Amino acid sequence: MQNEKRHVVVKNIEQFNHYFHQPTYHPQVSVARLQDADLSLFDPTDFGMYCVVLMEVDFGELVLRDTCMRYRAGTMFTMKPGDIVSMNLDSRVKPHGWMLAFRPEQLNGTGLGRDFYMFNFFEYKVAEALELYDTERRVIINCFNNIDTELKAPDDELTSHMLRLGIGQMLTFCRRFFERQFDMQDRRPSDIMHKFDNLLDHYLSSGSDMSRRLGPPSVAWCAAQFNLTPAYFGDIIRREIGITAQTYIQDKIVERAKSLLADASLPVNDIATMLGFTYPNHFARFFKQKTGTTPTTFRKMI
Repeated sequence: MQNEKRHVVVKNIEQFNHYFHQPTYHPQVSVARLQDADLSLFDPTDFGMYCVVLMEVDFGELVLRDTCMRYRAGTMFTMKPGDIVSMNLDSRVKPHGWMLAFRPEQLNGTGLGRDFYMFNFFEYKVAEALELYDTERRVIINCFNNIDTELKAPDDELTSHMLRLGIGQMLTFCRRFFERQFDMQDRRPSDIMHKFDNLLDHYLSSGSDMSRRLGPPSVAWCAAQFNLTPAYFGDIIRREIGITAQTYIQDKIVERAKSLLADASLPVNDIATMLGFTYPNHFARFFKQKTGTTPTTFRKMI
């Protein structure tokens, strides 16, 4: 089933729970078991909310964000409002796993919303999913159980707060486990930083017209060259060198600008164009912001 096909939009938690044949305990949060789901749930669907899914068996091919993927047991993936997901089910295997869903309203003016910037894995591709170790899987299942227990407890003035804490704890564990996964990837033979460096050097080189055509290099463009999402690529770079991919790119632009400014025969306006800046004053502003001096003053200093 492809994402281009007609899809269902889940409008609220009550409709979500209907797919799982379970009551609604809270208007904005739900936990469900995939083995209880109506099979129509696996048709193309936009859940209209944030979802965290743990696959406990490989029961088919997932189709999400124009990518098809089979997951082994112990894999987690996430969805955000607007994502259309479907499954090409394996008729030999019954679905099995967990699913957390929470409405975007849970982020409005809350501590969970304040910390949500840390959970950019909701932007990751399906191929960038989290593969859990057994001990990590038990931790995540415990988080599902804790949220489910809170949902079924008698409602009081702390219920929504406790649910947000439970969701935040699960997402924080996901962030921690992704960091572990990044560490493991960093030990692979492919040196992503070496390739990233070469990519930027070529992009900014005098013999390349990429900057002139495309503007200064962006994180999104660089990530695409590795077939990664900007969020996942940025997290790998940050993990590797301790700064953001955007900062590293800007430092490379400044480094190249200084090299070009050392050639007195090159007008500053031409250098700005070579580095992809449409307007020379934009280049001058960027250079001063990064170095504390204008390109012209820097040239005089050297």
